[in-house]
Amino acid sequence: MLNLIGISADFDPVHKGHERLIKEARKIADEQDKKVVVYLNKGYSANHAPFFVNFEARKEMALALGVDDVKSFEGLHHRLVLSYSVPIRLKQMIDDGVTDYITSASISLDEIKSKAQRFIDEGNFVGMPKSYTNRNEIRWYALNEFLGSELEFHIVKELNKSQYSGRLIRQSIIDNGMVIPNEVYKALPKTTSEILQREIALGNVPGERNWDEIYKRMNTYSRGNLEKIAYLNGKTINEIIKRRVYRDPESIWAAFRRSDYGPVMTRLAISAIEEEVTKKEVMDLMLSYEAKGVIPENQKVQRVIDRAWYVAGMTENGISAREANEKFRSENITVESPPRILKAGLNLTKFETKITKEGTNTDLYVDKNGKISVQFKSEGKKIKTNLRLPALEVTYLRYVMDSHFIPVSGIIKNAKKGFKVEVTIG
Repeated sequence: MLNLIGISADFDPVHKGHERLIKEARKIADEQDKKVVVYLNKGYSANHAPFFVNFEARKEMALALGVDDVKSFEGLHHRLVLSYSVPIRLKQMIDDGVTDYITSASISLDEIKSKAQRFIDEGNFVGMPKSYTNRNEIRWYALNEFLGSELEFHIVKELNKSQYSGRLIRQSIIDNGMVIPNEVYKALPKTTSEILQREIALGNVPGERNWDEIYKRMNTYSRGNLEKIAYLNGKTINEIIKRRVYRDPESIWAAFRRSDYGPVMTRLAISAIEEEVTKKEVMDLMLSYEAKGVIPENQKVQRVIDRAWYVAGMTENGISAREANEKFRSENITVESPPRILKAGLNLTKFETKITKEGTNTDLYVDKNGKISVQFKSEGKKIKTNLRLPALEVTYLRYVMDSHFIPVSGIIKNAKKGFKVEVTIG
């Protein structure tokens, strides 16, 4: 049997707060004849950013402080938000035989349980309020209850974040010209300092994004190709197109700020661009975990589509999207079979009609005027045109396209007069 340690930390780098956590876990493990196992995120952090210190060095830092084993979570944090990645990680730990979960927090376990109850009752773990202290720990507890796990939670009092913060430690080193400042040394275990110094000397720190690929995609991809990438909605794509050319990270961050993305969603979207993560890839990943019973009912792909259809119908009746969303979530509304295929008309010229062929695949996107459009190639010509759909279906399709991970595709079909596009959702 295993005893899990530090799941809510990326250990980037391991500081004295983490050391305290490991020591407390060691006490429990020794009393109960269990092992201390650290699960480290690999590839991208839980906040969707590249790591300052690579996995192997962070693993070495953890082992140096007395843990028995280090395992990894891979391929999740450039594809999924925390409300989806947490149950997947919990399931992996449970399957491994983990019996205890230990983390640090500034609030008590009783307070964590109290705040988590609302989300457990609703079965929806998206949108944890930013005002919640230790909301990540609340999310872990709530999702553990959802999975019906018997993991025992242990809370260690969190050290002062102004001194023991991975983010502040990383920034201090960067600001000091990649030399570890004295105040940072005080926050690090001796073994961490030695490993970190070695990695800096080897040029392994800091880890960085592949900005060249990000610039290339943001500067050259069409609206249709950007629409395929996860976590980009119509407004954001048009902002990206409008603000070209991108030559530095700040210009990219500014584009997302103008699209009302917060820091976490910006990092996730940039990671999706960097790795060219498609909406279909994310949807397929979610569906694979749905089949294993890992994804909460109200977060399943079909529920996202159901919500889009319900909200579209309510807004047609004069109810605001916000009010409709809240009603759908809080009242657990059931929706009967929203359409997954729509038949949309096209505005083609005579010449375009002449060269258009049935069976041609089309890319859907939102044009600069906010209208849903398609583009496709026929006989070497690129054709772009708006779609013609009833108002309800337009609203529904736009909500789906802005869902961040539900793909839409189109194919040209013959119609009585000219052609239509058969739009498939999901």
